[in-house]
Formats: sequence, structure tokens, C-alpha cells
Amino acid sequence: METFRESLEETLRVAVPERVPAEGEERPIRLFSQDESRFGLITVQRRRITLKGVKPVGTFQQQFESFYLYGAIEPVSGESFFQEGEKCNSATFAEYLKGLSNAFPDSLNLLLLDNGRHHTAKTLEVPENVRLVFLPPYSPELNPIERFWQAMKEKVAWLTFDTLDPLRDRVKERLAEFSLRQLQSLTGYSYILQALQSLNGSFLC
Repeated sequence: METFRESLEETLRVAVPERVPAEGEERPIRLFSQDESRFGLITVQRRRITLKGVKPVGTFQQQFESFYLYGAIEPVSGESFFQEGEKCNSATFAEYLKGLSNAFPDSLNLLLLDNGRHHTAKTLEVPENVRLVFLPPYSPELNPIERFWQAMKEKVAWLTFDTLDPLRDRVKERLAEFSLRQLQSLTGYSYILQALQSLNGSFLC
């Protein structure tokens, strides 16, 4: 993991295509931390504060309906793109990539993500302005968006819902509560910011 941190700038350079921009064309390089998380009717459990000697109590339900929230956050700016998906597979991920590509059409968008099978499928179609940068195996601590998912799950902890629709509404509400500054704070890992500063300081794609 330490090797990955130290070599991130070079890793990103490899991900950037070598080409000469057309006259007057500037396409900045942006890096997003990407992952997806499952939200379902099974109650999210978290620690609860009680008086000493008092056993914490919470309402819990175990139902198995769920959906996935795909997300990417740019540590430099806090800008983000989220999209709901019914499944966690390569087809749904491809739809997400199309949405992200359209949301940020004027930049080359590098996505820092894990080696999940749906991320590495041979049939996966990646848009022209998107590049996938894979983390070392079993290293979620290198992916800043993991901190966001922890904060997001805190916002829906111990809540119960009869169906997915009110859960979807609550997730959207809680998602909207995050400011750009908060997303920057959660995802602005120093090793990523330093690599990007050097990369964007040397050339534009």
C-alpha cells in the first residue's frame, strides 16, 4: 500500500493517453474516488451512547430488499456524481460510467477504484473520457470514498422502513446534506492531492 501511495503520480501518468491537444483545446485531468454501497431494509446498526450499566436498545428488522448507490467524489473540489442501481454488476456499472462521463464531459476523468469483478469485466464499456485506476487488492483504506460511505451509513443508522421507496427518499435527503467542503474533508487524502498537483502542473490532456 505504501508503494502505491508513493507511485500514484506515475500510475496516473500511465493512465493518461499520450496525444497532442488540438489548438486551443485544454482538457484538465480530474481524479475521482469511486465505489458503490448497498442500502437495504436490514437495519444499519451502530454504537449507541447510554448511561453506565444501561444496555443499549435499538429497533432492528431483517428484510432483504435493497438497492445500490454508485458514487464518485473528487477530493480536490468535493464535486461528486451519484446514481442508483438495482444490481451490483458490470452492466449497471457501465451505465454509471456513462452518466459520470456526461456529467463531466470536458475533462479526462480518472476513477480510483477497487478490483471488483464488475469493475474489471472484459465486456465493460468505458467512455472515451474516463480511465480506471485500480487500487491494490484488499486495500479499502486507500480509497477515500470509504469514509464517505461510513458517514452516510451513520445518517440512516437504526432507521426502519417498510419498503424501499421511503429509504430511497431518506438516502437522497441525507446525500443532499453533504456540502462540497465536507466531501473534500472526507476524501482529501494528502497522497492523492500531492500526486494530482504534480500531474496537472506538468501538462493538460
